[in-house]
Amino acid sequence: MTNLWDPISFGNISLNHRLAMAPMTRSRANEDGTPGPLTAEYYTQRASLGLLITEGVQPSDDGQGYLNTPGIYTDAHVEGWREVTTAVHEAGASMFLQLMHAGRMSHPDNTPHHRTAVAPSAIAPGVPMFTRTGAQDIPTPRELSVEEIAATVQDFRTAAAAAIRAGADGVELHGANGYLLQQFFAPNANVRTDQYGGSIENRARFALEVARGVAEEIGAERTGIRLSPGLTLGGLDEGPESADLYRYLVGELAKLDLAYVHVLHIGDEDLLRDIRAAFPNTLLVLRAGRAREDVAVDVEAGLADIAPIASWALANPDVVERLRTGAELNEGNPATYYGGGAAGYTDYPVLETAGK
Repeated sequence: MTNLWDPISFGNISLNHRLAMAPMTRSRANEDGTPGPLTAEYYTQRASLGLLITEGVQPSDDGQGYLNTPGIYTDAHVEGWREVTTAVHEAGASMFLQLMHAGRMSHPDNTPHHRTAVAPSAIAPGVPMFTRTGAQDIPTPRELSVEEIAATVQDFRTAAAAAIRAGADGVELHGANGYLLQQFFAPNANVRTDQYGGSIENRARFALEVARGVAEEIGAERTGIRLSPGLTLGGLDEGPESADLYRYLVGELAKLDLAYVHVLHIGDEDLLRDIRAAFPNTLLVLRAGRAREDVAVDVEAGLADIAPIASWALANPDVVERLRTGAELNEGNPATYYGGGAAGYTDYPVLETAGK
């Protein structure tokens, strides 16, 4: 039986255990999208997790959804991320940048060009967005043309190449959490009648084109993808075909020989088993609301190869040591999750200073 503390190698990555840092938005980039001055410190503090998957990084102006999220499509972005990856590598960890296009989950006030958000179809998500002037309703997005879809695939390719130039070990495509790739999956967000809408194969087409394009650009061994089957964030409803769409999608992703698939799992156990059976390479599974005593369950059962850590890693730079020794975990402060400075970002205590 595989143990949480067994080593694992995949793609160009070797880990001493089966934990990793899951991507978490922190909204602390500079105005131009370059990583802020504390970003290198934040990730380096968590180097013991071995594989660090960054917060979502937009591949273009159109891809930005929230305030102060980082990008990876300008020379300044590349230089900023190079400082982060250099520090992380010196600390002995590997880093994948998560490429996140927010699609309709955006507001013109939050983007550099202040244009209407783009999406599979001109359907607003029906949820508010935080802006500098407070919460606002998200306007109806503009439907992407077929030519613009091809250009967006190229944006992902260009951003992936930029991530490698910045020293990243690879990229994770954000196909989850209500953002652009998942928007194409959901019939209530995608009512297209062309080759990108309607059937399961058509709704999965864009994600597969992005995955194929990025794998061709930087190598399949440097490419992962995150999925969240059935998740309804951003007003999405994947409908009764949701599970079958993911069965098809993961089967096609397996043909691309990607480094990994990362599943945010919310409870369809049959689907998780089918994903495990369909994907022969490394599978990361993060269960929403997982109890501490259940961290190793999926790894030990053979349903996952790696168990990523999310909010526990945010609040515990030394979460690996704490889990290994049974030490108490720090509680995170939600008020400091998004935006701000060092408070709630780089100032959580580690074991040798906790309680002092």
